[in-house]
Amino acid sequence: MRAFTSSNKFSKTPLNSKTNHSKGTKPSKTIRQETFSSQKSSRPNRKNSSKIIVAKFGGSSLADSERIIKAAKSVAKKAKNGHKVAVVVSAIGKTTDTLLEILHNSSGKSFEKHDSDDILSMGERTSARIFATTLKSEGVKARCFDPHDNDWPIITDDKFSNANPIIQECEARIKKYVLPTLNKGIVPVIGGFIGKTKTGKTSTIGRGGSDTTAFILAKALQADKVILVTDSNGIMTADPKIVPEAKRLDQVDCDVLVELADSGKKFIHRKALKYKDAKIDAKVINFSKGDLDSKGTRITGGPSSELEVDLGSSKPATALTIIGKQLAKNPTVTTDLAKKISSRTDLMGLSANSDSIIFYISDPKNPKPLYKDLHKISFKYPKAISMTIRQDLAYIRIKGVGLEDTPGIIGKITELLRKNSINIFGILTITSSILIFVDYDKREKVISIIRKILGVK
Repeated sequence: MRAFTSSNKFSKTPLNSKTNHSKGTKPSKTIRQETFSSQKSSRPNRKNSSKIIVAKFGGSSLADSERIIKAAKSVAKKAKNGHKVAVVVSAIGKTTDTLLEILHNSSGKSFEKHDSDDILSMGERTSARIFATTLKSEGVKARCFDPHDNDWPIITDDKFSNANPIIQECEARIKKYVLPTLNKGIVPVIGGFIGKTKTGKTSTIGRGGSDTTAFILAKALQADKVILVTDSNGIMTADPKIVPEAKRLDQVDCDVLVELADSGKKFIHRKALKYKDAKIDAKVINFSKGDLDSKGTRITGGPSSELEVDLGSSKPATALTIIGKQLAKNPTVTTDLAKKISSRTDLMGLSANSDSIIFYISDPKNPKPLYKDLHKISFKYPKAISMTIRQDLAYIRIKGVGLEDTPGIIGKITELLRKNSINIFGILTITSSILIFVDYDKREKVISIIRKILGVK
């Protein structure tokens, strides 16, 4: 498709071939693979002390020519003030959805995923070309990177439509190709969401793909800041379209944002957050101001790890079950019981259906008075039938940003525990966490089994 030809000719050359990818560029050094957020890394050499900014523009911020010009002017302003700006762009408006609909309607859904990825990538590739051209019209030197170029920086595995970036490859190529472009005073413009396999095929990263691209670039460049330009004023306390009174959060930690990631489209996808460098702050701003210095929400820190499996509490836990017809439909019951529990010990979790409420609590030092009070509170309600107590439970916590990308994880865990004759007395799931309650004396065995299933050291 000639409409998508870039300054370099299209090449299907595999990455491991001996092709000279960039004339005059010295071979890259071996890059030591690091964890996404916890290890220290030295900043790459810079020609001067100019700050590096990675600015990512979402599809809504590029929905028409007026918005594209406004976005380009905001980058040009920073570049002309001496900043080094690397730009990541999403597809213009709803382009990706339109392409996908046309593909489904025309092919009857019988197509190869790698063909789909190649087609869907056209949205970002077109957007990058238009943005780079608009920057040039603002008097700024710009260069569009394309996945068919030999120096394309984002390399992935071959899980098409939901590909995973190969971090060591990405960081090496960003430092080899993108950083020198910045140091020459040129703004690199890179389509987010898309990647390239080691065999040269175009891939897509899936949900949160453009944010993922921005975070990977920022880490490799050791940028001073990542700016995510959206149609929201920042991370909000609720979706303002549903709750008009919602307010912007001035600051939020990455780990907290991971917990919020399923709450609506105004939040960043968890898959992208796992690539955020803890040392590099991000800021979410609204495109309407046309200013990268606009107020927004500052995102600090990074995700703790891919996956963690540990003992949620060193103390034994107790499961208190209150049974009664349609008991849970009376919120006062739950409130009164929770208040009394919290006044005496820690409430670890709560589960309810129409006829029962289960409280998982840390074993109190003197449990009998608490149990007596809870029994008294429960039977103030005529539909309460009985209260059961199961003591000496262990509270196992499985947590991490990779949890949602592991289909069937609960089934795998429960099946293997069954084969090892281990009873489960409670399972709670919340966003990126699973809480499991088992016999306290089997806690170490359970942790070992789950870590082995998930490949956690």
